[in-house]
Amino acid sequence: MTAGRAARRGGAARTVWAAALAGALLGPFVLGGCGLTSGSPMVDDVAPGSVGQGLPLKGADLTVTSKNFSENIILGQIMGLAFKAAGASVLDRTNIQGSIGAREAVKTGGADGMYEYTGTAWITYLGHDRPITDPREQWRAVEKADARNGIVWLAPAALNNTYALALNRANEKKYGTKTLSDVAALSKSDPSAVSLCVESEFAARNDGLPGMAKTYGMNVPASRIQKMDGGIIYTQVSGGGSCTFGEVFTTDGRIKAMNLAVMQDDKHFFPNYNAAPEINGKAMRKYPAIRDVLDPITAKLTNDVARELNAKVDVDGEDPHEVAKDWLIKEGFIRKG
Repeated sequence: MTAGRAARRGGAARTVWAAALAGALLGPFVLGGCGLTSGSPMVDDVAPGSVGQGLPLKGADLTVTSKNFSENIILGQIMGLAFKAAGASVLDRTNIQGSIGAREAVKTGGADGMYEYTGTAWITYLGHDRPITDPREQWRAVEKADARNGIVWLAPAALNNTYALALNRANEKKYGTKTLSDVAALSKSDPSAVSLCVESEFAARNDGLPGMAKTYGMNVPASRIQKMDGGIIYTQVSGGGSCTFGEVFTTDGRIKAMNLAVMQDDKHFFPNYNAAPEINGKAMRKYPAIRDVLDPITAKLTNDVARELNAKVDVDGEDPHEVAKDWLIKEGFIRKG
C-alpha cells in the first residue's frame, strides 16, 4: 500500500502509530515539519448558495487541514470553501503527510476541522481491533469515544473509502459476478477463472485477503495471486492481463476512468471508512453554525461523487482546489462572489 493510501486505512500498523505519537510528543518542531505552522489564506471570491445564508461564520478565523492524498485534499478544500462562503476567513493547511499530523492538528487546535474516516478513527486512533459492521453504529461509536478527546464528529457521508475487488466489463459479462460471494463460488466451480492482483500489505492483513477469503470461503491458490504496486493493479485488471480481479479502493477515480465493475461486499466483511467532518471542540462551541454549513454538503458525498472528483485530479491532472470549488458551485452550495 502506498503511503497516501495507508494513511486513510483504519488498520495501519501499530508501529506507525507509535512512531508518529513519539514524534508528536517532540512538540511544535515536528508539527512545523508537517506544515502545521504555515498555510495559505483562501482568497476565493465566493458567496453563499444553499449553505451559508446570512454569513453565519462572519468574523470567524478558521483553519482547515487534510491528509496528503487526492480525495482527502479535495474534501479539505470543500470544507474550507464552504466556510469561506459562509463569511469566515480561512487558512488552508491541507496536504499534511500521513494521518497523524492532521489528526493532531484538529485535536490540539492547530486546525479547526478536516474530513476523517470512521474506520481510521476507530481502529488507528482509538485503538480498537474489530470494526463495527453497521456504518451508522460505527460512526456513533467514534462520535462518542472521540468526545473525550475534545473532537466533535458531524454527520457522516455515504462516501465509504474501503477495500473491494474489481474486474473489467468484459470479464464481468463473461463470468457474471456481482458480489464477493459470486467470486468465491467461481473460485470453486472454475478455479482457472479467478486470479488476483493485490498489494503486498492487503495479501497479509487480517482485514485484507486472508480475512476475506475465510469469510467468503474463497479458495484461490497462491500461484494465482500476484502482488504488485497499487497503481499497476488497475492497469492489469483493466487490460485483463495477469489477473481477473484486483484489489481497489471503492472511491478511486480510476474505477470510473477505466470502467471497472466493483464487486459488492455482500457479507459486509471490509471495515467502514465513511468520511465525516471532525471538528475541534472549542471551535465547534464558538461557531455552532459549522454544523449547518457542512451537513448538507456531507449528505451529497457518495462513492460515485468521490470517484468523479478523484478522477479529475488523479486522471485528468486538475487542481484539487478548483475541483472542489467547481463541484460546490455546480451543486448550488456556494456561488461566485
